[in-house]
Amino acid sequence: MLERRDEVRIARRTPESRAMAADTRRAMSLTPVLNRLTFEDGDEIRRLFSELTGRPLDDQFRLIPPFHTTCGKNLAIGRNVFINQNCTIYDLAPVTIGDDVLIGPNVSLITDGHPVAPSQRTAYVVARPIVIERGVWIAAGAIVVGGVRVGENSVVAAGSVVTRDVPANTLVGGNPARVIRSIEGE
Repeated sequence: MLERRDEVRIARRTPESRAMAADTRRAMSLTPVLNRLTFEDGDEIRRLFSELTGRPLDDQFRLIPPFHTTCGKNLAIGRNVFINQNCTIYDLAPVTIGDDVLIGPNVSLITDGHPVAPSQRTAYVVARPIVIERGVWIAAGAIVVGGVRVGENSVVAAGSVVTRDVPANTLVGGNPARVIRSIEGE
């Protein structure tokens, strides 16, 4: 698991919460424009996605809209990445996606949430980073929560909920996801 020190906490009615709200408004103004495009509009998709993240993308980046995010600027995308339609990435904490990653339709990468205790639930937002290493395939409808690292060349089976780190070269599945088998050497 990623270290606890990587956790982000943003209390309500603070300068940090106002900055978070501004980032969300910015993302909400860019994503509807992005989501009107089609897969054939690859250059414009890359341009808008780069504007959303504030980082350049390689020519092999592919995204099929629609796409949803809370911020965008905390996304770091590697080379030769494919994101299928209806992907949601809540990136209050950093989300790092390595090279040669495939993300299936309806996948959610969610860094943020709220405290479990009812007395604190609306007091602040908590977020932890997500790292998707090189060569990973996250299949349709999977959910990856904050604080998780998905190891190199691993596969997350369709519909899985990943709440713990995934070792490199493994197939995981289920809710919560567990190791099904090694795929090393395949």
